[in-house]
Amino acid sequence: MFVSPMLLDKTDKPFDNVQYITELKLDGIRLILAKFDNKVKLYTRHRNDVTMKFPELHNIDIPNGTIIDGEIIVPGPNGKPDFEAMMSRYHSKNSLHSIQYAVFDVMYYKGKKVTSLPLYERKKLLSSFLPVSEHVISVQWIYDNGIAYFNLVKQNELEGIVLKKADSPYQINKRSSHWLKVINYQFENVSIIGLRKKEFGLLLGKSNGDKVVPVGIMEFMTPAAKKLLYREYPKWITKEDKQFIYIDPDKVKCQVRFRNYTKSGKLRIPSFVKYKKLNPLIY
Repeated sequence: MFVSPMLLDKTDKPFDNVQYITELKLDGIRLILAKFDNKVKLYTRHRNDVTMKFPELHNIDIPNGTIIDGEIIVPGPNGKPDFEAMMSRYHSKNSLHSIQYAVFDVMYYKGKKVTSLPLYERKKLLSSFLPVSEHVISVQWIYDNGIAYFNLVKQNELEGIVLKKADSPYQINKRSSHWLKVINYQFENVSIIGLRKKEFGLLLGKSNGDKVVPVGIMEFMTPAAKKLLYREYPKWITKEDKQFIYIDPDKVKCQVRFRNYTKSGKLRIPSFVKYKKLNPLIY
């Protein structure tokens, strides 16, 4: 049985509020686990059945008629969630990466829908039956203290936090302001060195000695910033191939925000913040 999960809204800054609980935001894949007729089924939030991908969870000892919500992660050597390793495990049957299912909520318990219970009561219910093991853990949480928690996350270079209204119901298939994510973004100054031809995407580059090396594709940009770029870039074209129109790397520089650097040195999910240089007249 699949239940479409409650989704996070977002806020730019953490806050302190005694009516909220604070959790660590884990860098993995959202996973819904349902157990009925003594059979476990696993689903992504888009309803993809991924039961066979994670045999470690097939024998989880929870009551029949129970559906739980969480994030599946691969812990790195330092214990931090390793998203690239998680994706490797997700896409390859031969991956040796060990997973953990970090559970943070319950929607059905012993065949009874419990989504109308306030969050703090669902947390208590979850802790009463969830078996913690090598592959199943419970997401820890505290009341309030969002700012201090986020500062700790930044110090440890983790993904972010989630602030949840303590009395919030579980709103199936809804993005709710009762659950707010605060992402620990990084910022970088880069050059725009190319424009993708088939669909919008800007090739980003960074100086490495006497050359500029590609560091990723940016797909998120404001309409106003895009309009300025499209007005100016034709006079700076240096060459093109089947994929990109390349421009002089010294002409367009901007600040981007992104999740983290990948192991191959690429920016993960970069998005436009502001121009640092578009032409000699715009800084």
